[in-house]
Amino acid sequence: MIALAFDLVAIGILFSIFVTVLLVLGIVTFGLTWYLIPPLFPAIALFYNGLSISGPRMATPGMRAMDLEMRHLDGQPVSFLVAAAHAVLFYLSWTFLTPLILLVSLLSSEKRCLHDIVAGVIVTRRA
Repeated sequence: MIALAFDLVAIGILFSIFVTVLLVLGIVTFGLTWYLIPPLFPAIALFYNGLSISGPRMATPGMRAMDLEMRHLDGQPVSFLVAAAHAVLFYLSWTFLTPLILLVSLLSSEKRCLHDIVAGVIVTRRA
């Protein structure tokens, strides 16, 4: 949960920077860039998770702070598409099923969340 909070703060900071730029550019473009603001947060979250998890450290900055990493079940690194799909599954499950969806990890024998099971990944402590 602490890793998630850290990552949400980082995504929020990036979102604020991009919104500021788009608002200023909107003055020059007569408001056309303002149409990019609604899908901006999901896009930033998707690329933030996809690029950081598929990178060499296999974790978001929040996950790294908590000594976590994400891998496929066979131990291989996660590709950008799988990491991005995992992020979409996470945010959709969080939005529609509430944070209580994380209770699945407490009931699962492997201690994996529902979005981890569907994406075929596992989050472990860094060795």
